This record gives sequence, structure tokens and C-alpha cells, in this order.
Amino acid sequence: MARVKTGVVRRRRHKKVLKLARGFYSARHKHFRKAKEQLERSLCYAFRDRKQKKRDFRKLWIVRINAACRINAISYSRFMFGLKKAGIALDRKILADIAMHEPVAFAKIVESAKKAL
Repeated sequence: MARVKTGVVRRRRHKKVLKLARGFYSARHKHFRKAKEQLERSLCYAFRDRKQKKRDFRKLWIVRINAACRINAISYSRFMFGLKKAGIALDRKILADIAMHEPVAFAKIVESAKKAL
């Protein structure tokens, strides 16, 4: 069999990896081996953190709602239970936004939740 040289294929593969490694620090965007190692890690982190982002935002919304509830003299858990009993179907993202930007409207929501308890 004839000898097969990998010049074109290897260059394409290296260019593809180095292109994805743009912006990495130090040798990790210049040297193929280091770039490939870092790229594998980076893609793992990206996959993991797409899921974690959802958890982190939910935690943030809960903290914001809880802070606004405490100002209105009610705990977070009792407030959420009151909303459920009152039939108010607002998710945590919307509640956190209302609590941050419209405290008067949030106070009215809290009052309706307290009445339902």
C-alpha cells in the first residue's frame, strides 16, 4: 500500500480546534495540544452551566421575593401558599420582577395572599 500523508487533513483539524479556542489565555489559544485540552474542558463546562444557569436564576428570584415578603411582614413559604390558595398564578420570575420594580403592586399581591390564608 502507498504511504498516506495527513498534511491537509491534520491542518484542517488543527485550524478547526484553534478557531474554537480563540480568546483562551496564553498557550491555550496558540498550541494545538493545549488548545484541544482546554476546549474539551470548556465544552464540558458550557454543557453543565447551561443547566446550572436555570437553577441559579430560580435561587435569585426566590431571594428577591423573600426579601420583599419580609418587608411586607410575611414569610416566603406562607406567601407562596397564600398565592396558591388565592388562585394567583404568577411564576417566580414575574413575582421577583414586580417585587424589584413595583413594590406597591407587590404589596397588593401580598395582601391578597394574606386574605386567602
